[in-house]
Amino acid sequence: MLFSDISILAPDFTIQEHQYVAVQGNAIRYVGSTRPQGDFGSVYEGKEKLLLPGLVNTHSHSPMTLLRGYAENLPLDRWLNEKVFPFEDRIQGEDAYYAVLLSIAEMLRTGTTSFSDMYFFSENVAKAVGDSGIKCNFSRSIVSFKDGDIRSLPSFQESEAMIRQYHGAFEGRFLMDMSLHAEYTNWVSIMEQFAQAAKDHNLRVQIHLSETKKEHEECKQRHGGLTPAQVFAKAGVLDQPTVAAHCVWVEDRDMELMAEKGVTVATCPASNLKLGSGVCNLPELRKHGVKIAIGTDSAASNNNLNLWKELYLAALLPKGITHDPTAVTPQQVLEMATVQGCASQGRMDCGKIQTGYRADLTVLDLSGPHMTPATDLLNNLIYAVNGFDTVLTMVDGKVLYENGEYPTIDLERVRYEVSRRTRRIIGEVAQG
Repeated sequence: MLFSDISILAPDFTIQEHQYVAVQGNAIRYVGSTRPQGDFGSVYEGKEKLLLPGLVNTHSHSPMTLLRGYAENLPLDRWLNEKVFPFEDRIQGEDAYYAVLLSIAEMLRTGTTSFSDMYFFSENVAKAVGDSGIKCNFSRSIVSFKDGDIRSLPSFQESEAMIRQYHGAFEGRFLMDMSLHAEYTNWVSIMEQFAQAAKDHNLRVQIHLSETKKEHEECKQRHGGLTPAQVFAKAGVLDQPTVAAHCVWVEDRDMELMAEKGVTVATCPASNLKLGSGVCNLPELRKHGVKIAIGTDSAASNNNLNLWKELYLAALLPKGITHDPTAVTPQQVLEMATVQGCASQGRMDCGKIQTGYRADLTVLDLSGPHMTPATDLLNNLIYAVNGFDTVLTMVDGKVLYENGEYPTIDLERVRYEVSRRTRRIIGEVAQG
């Protein structure tokens, strides 16, 4: 495909107009201001369009789209124990498969080309990723409320099996990470064994970290004043490249530790607001040199997977809590959602419109009234854009969404299956 006479978001996060971008196979082969020579399979006319690197959703639980609108207006602990856990106990594998496809359809529709997921039903997630064409870093979350040998845990055994069978599957689109759910759901001995396993496999790690004040302070009571970040670090969990979701209540020493260990924070502003958890202090994290990316969390706590909404909140909330309108710039937020997101997944050849990089791309329609005038298009991208301005999403050079059509997903079937299965599960919960 040749993107012809189109505006692009350049690697330096400036807008360059009247550009030509040629895609061949899975990669970008040409970027320039003159039309390249050669015959292209198709030409995409770029009038009133903007070509960007695909967005990366660095924290999600894609099967939980089944719970959209179900667990509402509760703090995290009650949300989990009263609503989520009873529902999850009744999810079956095929339920998860269709829910993941629905999540992927929503992400593709709003410009996301890769996501990091932490859940179970591992093979069903892998199948949905394989069938749809998107990219995913998946981790089978481990929870253990007692001491023991980590190898005896079914969740760890499932993780090990997935690593053997699926790491690097679908031409590298599906990568396995390892995951500990949180400090409050695992014993220290399990953390230490997990850390060794992650080192042995040389895999990346996903965790929840200091999401709520209650979680953070109760950890300090349990561990002689140590915070969740410090407990994980002491156990060796942070020795591997780690994505830490939320980090709303981290302290200065935690930030220093995360910067030292190279941890990436996956900030999830909408979910943190909806559950009343608080606001992640992005300016302070940046000041300490901590890497930041952006996630949606699940549709159960958000309630959608439109990453553009998260970019908007990630830009606005720091201004509100610091009373400084310059606290976070549009360029910084776009970097979090693209380059930093790709780096957090270990996908160093993604995230830029640059020759040789993977063709993970998305196109926005700039012709809507809310995008006019474009006095400063970068500002419009953060403060005015709607995720549904997305008109094309491409992964590894393959168009997976264009103008309402999904070449790899039967959306009508998926919507029907998810609605039917959610009704069944809710009925089962009600019956006890």
